[in-house]
Amino acid sequence: MSDSDIDDSSAPLIEHLAELRTRIIRAALAFIIAMVICFAVAGPILDFLLIPIEKTMRSLGNPNPVMQYTAPQEYFFTLIRISMVGGLALAFPVIAYQLWRFVAPGLYKNEKNAFLPFLIASPVLFLMGAAFAQFVVVPLAMTFFLGFADLPSFVGALVTSGGDVATATKDTGIDIVFNGKVNESLDITLKMIVAFGLCFQLPVLLTLMGKAGLASAQGLRSTRKYAVVGILTVAALVTPPDVTTQLILFTVVYGLYEISIFLVARVEKKRTAELRAAGVLDEDEDLFSEFDDED
Repeated sequence: MSDSDIDDSSAPLIEHLAELRTRIIRAALAFIIAMVICFAVAGPILDFLLIPIEKTMRSLGNPNPVMQYTAPQEYFFTLIRISMVGGLALAFPVIAYQLWRFVAPGLYKNEKNAFLPFLIASPVLFLMGAAFAQFVVVPLAMTFFLGFADLPSFVGALVTSGGDVATATKDTGIDIVFNGKVNESLDITLKMIVAFGLCFQLPVLLTLMGKAGLASAQGLRSTRKYAVVGILTVAALVTPPDVTTQLILFTVVYGLYEISIFLVARVEKKRTAELRAAGVLDEDEDLFSEFDDED
């Protein structure tokens, strides 16, 4: 191989690396700008994320919920974390667009048409999962955790004071009360949001696997019992030890699993129709019939 051949073969690689660098720089700039924007409103965002714990504390008899931080830099870095997570969410459309512009030239037209809907559906499903966590799961989790300590203290105060909680005193015993730290309380909320956002990606993941031939509708149907065990395990790990919360997560994720089976079946039906139209398959042949005998 001559030196000119080596130079010609390396030129496309250099062009691709230059294009990749440009896309990464633009995505990074979008993230930094979005992070700065989120930092400017990080306080209201934090208040919004702490709404479930605030409502729980009020429902347990605390008329003035207070969160604390124990290190001078703790609150600042809490706002930085919120800005990073919020900046990533805000900049995701730009990041996804840069990713699309980088990979699109190497895709066929049918591959572009197949990939683009998933690029749009993924953030939508993540936001749905995050909203479900914020408005349903986190309030249940906070009620479960705080109820053990605050409710007995509140009931005891009512009994000893005749209904006046503010002036309740006891001669013996120690009241167990909640003095929440901002960063630790935020950790629970963010973990729930990320966990449920990822769980809601199940239809996207399984449908992509179906398009790639790595999963079939019949195969997913035959593994339902294993899916149930797996979903129950995930529910036990990412939710508090509360049966109600775990059942809610199981119901939602299992519903997404059934939706995934339907979507994969549609993908298979469309692919079979295309192959028959192209003359690759006969009318009585089924590309996925080999999976029918797995049950």
